[in-house]
Amino acid sequence: MIHYIIQVIAFQLLFIVVYDFFLKKETFFNWNRVYLLMTSVLSFVIPLIKLEQFKEVIPQTYVIALPEIIVGANVQDNVADPGFKLTALQLLFIIGSIISLLIFIYKLYRIYSLKSNNNKVRYSDYTTVIIKDSTSAFSFFKNIFLGDRVLEKEHQHIIDHELVHVKQNHSLDLVFFELLKVVMWFNPLIYIYQNRISELHEFIADAKIIKKNKQKHYQHLLSEVFKTENISFINQFFNSSLIKKRIIMLQKSKSKNIWQLKYLLLIPLVLTMLVYSSCENESQELRFEEASQEQESEENLQAIQLAKELQSIKDLTPREKEELYAKMLKFIESGKIVGTKTEITTNKNGDFIEGVDIPFAVVDKVPVFPGCEDAADPRACFNQKMQEHIRENFQYPEEAMQKGIQGRVAVLFTIDENGNITKIKKRGTDKSLEAEAVRIIEKLPKMEPGEHKGQGVRVPFSIPINFRLQ
Repeated sequence: MIHYIIQVIAFQLLFIVVYDFFLKKETFFNWNRVYLLMTSVLSFVIPLIKLEQFKEVIPQTYVIALPEIIVGANVQDNVADPGFKLTALQLLFIIGSIISLLIFIYKLYRIYSLKSNNNKVRYSDYTTVIIKDSTSAFSFFKNIFLGDRVLEKEHQHIIDHELVHVKQNHSLDLVFFELLKVVMWFNPLIYIYQNRISELHEFIADAKIIKKNKQKHYQHLLSEVFKTENISFINQFFNSSLIKKRIIMLQKSKSKNIWQLKYLLLIPLVLTMLVYSSCENESQELRFEEASQEQESEENLQAIQLAKELQSIKDLTPREKEELYAKMLKFIESGKIVGTKTEITTNKNGDFIEGVDIPFAVVDKVPVFPGCEDAADPRACFNQKMQEHIRENFQYPEEAMQKGIQGRVAVLFTIDENGNITKIKKRGTDKSLEAEAVRIIEKLPKMEPGEHKGQGVRVPFSIPINFRLQ
């Protein structure tokens, strides 16, 4: 979840940077409005899209996935109902969202109160709400709120301006970002998005109004200073922080149509994000919990075929050996072989180099757990001994128990050519659970190493350990 949130924030940052540097100063206001709305949605969607051709998952053949082992602890006093326990981070997120939602509801209530407690004049397309003893001027959906002091002056240009907001449903945009703030209240980029689109709304309305009388509109902007309601999702006519920007934008010449090509920047930007979100090579060595002997990708089958060819390499001609050697190097360099960068290594004569990782599927002799030397099925015995070892040495971390933390920890380890446990990697929901899983694996006894072609080799394994509070 945290990785997803980081991706959303990173993508939004890129979209905002592109907008501020390349699009913000152009007069394609409606295009910019679409850009801001579309990219704010894309930033949430892109991390969920996984393009198969870009995925880099660990080939299942190269790691033997041991059965999941469930370990647990009885907790009575300090954990009342572990199934519904929340971490401190999750609790903070929920509290923040609740507070943001309450603030949003309060803002809606303020608008509702203004409309309910003041006089209204209804028209076919909108309703004017006259606010007592006020100089406010803003709109919200089909309601235009005007202070009674505004009505004492010339105000038709204000109504015309606010009608642009009403007709183009600008309030929908602002409410949309207000809802995003409820979900991601901690994300400052949502607030920046809302600020940018608020500016655009004013530029769009100004661009419509100046077609009638540009000089007069200038005079109104420069001569009037209104107090405004402090509500983030209303379209305010006079906002002191926006007046300068609106005047500058009114003075700009209309952007040439050729500059609309800038929006094509969105295509490579989105494609790059898709590639990034689809690739699973970050912490690639830790993606082993997805390994499953029951699922074999095309790359797996290629790996198996390559391994079989390597076994019979001594029977090949020199040319065939050279071709196979080149194929093997290309396959290794592609990163599709799991565990290390040199899982299968041979010299040009086809001899295995001592101390390399050999896939469990093709190794001549698998590693043997102490006590399984005479077992009819060494693999089944290995699994049984592994489960016994984990349950005997397991201790539920006190910190995790007190906080009600539970979950799966996937562990990757290698039995080297001397039978020792090496290259321990872990990935789980909590650091304390990961540390306990590593401690258990480190206590594994020395094994009888695997052999291939009469030489000791390293064989990688993975095992998921599921920590549960009972």
